[in-house]
Amino acid sequence: MTREPGPSTMRAPREFLSHPAIRMAPSVLSADFARLAEHVSVVERAGAEMLHLDVMDGHFVPNISFGPPVIAALRKHTPLFFDAHLMISEPKRYAEAFVKAGCDHITFHIEVTDEPVAVVEHIHALGVSAGVSLNPATPVSAIEPILGMVDLVLVMSVWPGFGGQKFMPEVLPKVAELRQRLRPPQRLQIDGGIDVATIEEAAGAGADTFVAGTAIFGQPDPAAALRNLLRLASNAAPTRHA
Repeated sequence: MTREPGPSTMRAPREFLSHPAIRMAPSVLSADFARLAEHVSVVERAGAEMLHLDVMDGHFVPNISFGPPVIAALRKHTPLFFDAHLMISEPKRYAEAFVKAGCDHITFHIEVTDEPVAVVEHIHALGVSAGVSLNPATPVSAIEPILGMVDLVLVMSVWPGFGGQKFMPEVLPKVAELRQRLRPPQRLQIDGGIDVATIEEAAGAGADTFVAGTAIFGQPDPAAALRNLLRLASNAAPTRHA
């Protein structure tokens, strides 16, 4: 399989995620798409290592966002780790197109497949890291068959498909349970309503990777906003991530 040429094609995606760290994953869905490369450059210079790409199909979730052409165009402008969150009904069918566009990581939703092992194996075979996401009401038991296979688990702290929702603190016990069960090379990501008022409790529960859109790109100074969120999360995290 041939990937589109771009700054990150020499990276080792699974190796990148295996190194424990507190990381922000700015969501481009909240950026200005008319100035996308410029906005991404701002967070890159501010210290972001990865970029969160929210892909919606209008089927699994009611909204439609963007697809491989936009990702391929952006890939040419940044070396950031591309973290694709596929909120789509057929992740196995479309994963290759996103990898070819330059994605370093693919997360799919456990709610859309009866064959999660096959999906993870397919994503790994494409040469990128694999993650699984759980909606707020989905228990950890739903991902039991692949818990030891994935490189990242994403806990949704809002319902997927719409921005600007309020953080759901009721998912924090699930975050804490996953933190106890995941191995050191596996990352624990949280997405939804993450801002200065919520990131500390999410970090305290054990999350180490934080998706934020409006809390970064919707601020007057996105670079300062990112650095402040990273500081808050780092200070609140358990000592093993400090």
